[in-house]
Amino acid sequence: MKNSELLLLLLSGVVFSSFFWKNTDFLPVNDDKKAVEEAVKQFYVALNAMFEGDVEPMKSVWSHADDVTYMGPAGGLRVGWHEVLVDWEAQAALKLGGKIEPLDLHIMMGPKIAVVINEEKGENVGADGKPLSVSIRATHVFRKEKGQWKMIGDHTDLLPFLQE
Repeated sequence: MKNSELLLLLLSGVVFSSFFWKNTDFLPVNDDKKAVEEAVKQFYVALNAMFEGDVEPMKSVWSHADDVTYMGPAGGLRVGWHEVLVDWEAQAALKLGGKIEPLDLHIMMGPKIAVVINEEKGENVGADGKPLSVSIRATHVFRKEKGQWKMIGDHTDLLPFLQE
């Protein structure tokens, strides 16, 4: 390979790389990582409030867009804010009590989208008053909307006691 061909190949790679990294939504953005961590924290505050029957905090952490999705521990797929809200309201009505905490957070993010993968551990309370252990995996997707990180996707393992 001639020097001019090698130089052309290297320049092509630099141009392609420059274009790719400037035009993707999955570039690392450290400035927003704390904001995403706070959004995750607020989701778990809302989740634990929902266990006590209060769905209002959940309304503030979610995007109200038609493209949001929810696949929770009771199963099924909900698409769009209206369907997702109906599901959260039904769960709030169960008043499951207890507390769930996120463990081992892994955050991958870009300027507009963040994906958070973690474990959820804790307990709820059954209708008989006995504790029900919770240990599941969760994937959350957040989108930056008007400067705030809002949840647009939530997917967890199934919980057998919610299947009954």
